Amino acid sequence: MGHKVVVFDISVVRALWETRVKKHKAWQKKEAERLERSALEKIKEEWNFVYECRKKGIPQAQYCKNGVIDTSVRLLDKIERNSRERQSALAKDRGKPSSPFVFELSGEHWKELPDSLKEQTHLKEWHIHNTLIQIIPAYIQLFQAMRILDLPKNQITHLPAEIGCLKNLKELNVSFNHLKSIPPELGDCENLERLDCSGNLELMELPFELSNLKQVTFVDISANKFSSWLDISNNSLNDLPQDIDRLEELQSFLLYKNRLTYLPYALLNLKKLTLLVVSGDHLVEIPTALCDSSTPLK
Repeated sequence: MGHKVVVFDISVVRALWETRVKKHKAWQKKEAERLERSALEKIKEEWNFVYECRKKGIPQAQYCKNGVIDTSVRLLDKIERNSRERQSALAKDRGKPSSPFVFELSGEHWKELPDSLKEQTHLKEWHIHNTLIQIIPAYIQLFQAMRILDLPKNQITHLPAEIGCLKNLKELNVSFNHLKSIPPELGDCENLERLDCSGNLELMELPFELSNLKQVTFVDISANKFSSWLDISNNSLNDLPQDIDRLEELQSFLLYKNRLTYLPYALLNLKKLTLLVVSGDHLVEIPTALCDSSTPLK
C-alpha cells in the first residue's frame, strides 16, 4: 500500500503562526491593561499618594471626596501651592490682632498652659500644636462656649473627664499625641461632628459611650494600636479612612447603623478580619472580594 503524503504550503503555516502570535500579544496587552486597572494596583497607588499627602501634612478632606481619592499629581501640586499661599498669608497676618474668641499656642518652650487661660472662659476655639504640653486641665469644663479643640502634635497623655461638659463642642483634634485612652465622658458632647484621634500609637480602644455621638460625620482613628475588636456602630459616619488597613490586628469590625455609601478596598488588606457587621440601607458599593465565599470573612 502506498503512503499518503500531506503537503502544506509554508505560507499557510506561517500565516497561521503569525495569527496565533498576534492573538497572544493582544491577550498579553489586554492582561497588562487589566492588571493596571485592577483594584490591587489602585490600592497601591492610593496608599502611596495618601502617604505622600500625610508626610506633607495635607488634610484628608482635600484629596478624598465622598470616599474617592484623587491621585493626580496636578492635584498634589495644587494642594501644596495652596498650602504655601496660606502659610504666606498667615505670616503676613501675624502682626494683625487675632480674634478675641480664639486662643493659639505653639512652640516646644510651652510645657503647660498659661495660668491666665483659666480666666478666659469666653473662648470658643483652642489651637495648640507642636508644644510639650502633656495635660489638659480639668478647668476646661468652664469653657461652655467651646466649639473647636484643635490640639495636634503635642505630648498630651490624658484628656480629663470634664471634657464631657462641653456641650457645644463640634470638633476635637487630638492627633499625634500620646493618648492611651479616650474618656467615656466624651460621649456626652452631643454636638460633636468631627473626631481625629489618629497617630496616638498607644491608643488601643474607643469607649462604648462614643456611640451616643449622633452628629459625628468624620472620625479618623488611623495609626493607632487598636486590638482585635472595634465597634463604631450607631453613629452618622459617611465614610471610612482610606488607610484603615493600618489596623493590622483587627478581627471584628462593627459598623452598623451608620450612613456609609461604600466600603473602601483597603478592607481587603485586613488579613485577620473575620467578622464585619454593616447596615446596607445606604450602601451602593462593596468590594466584590469581600463577598467571596472562599474568604473566612463573615
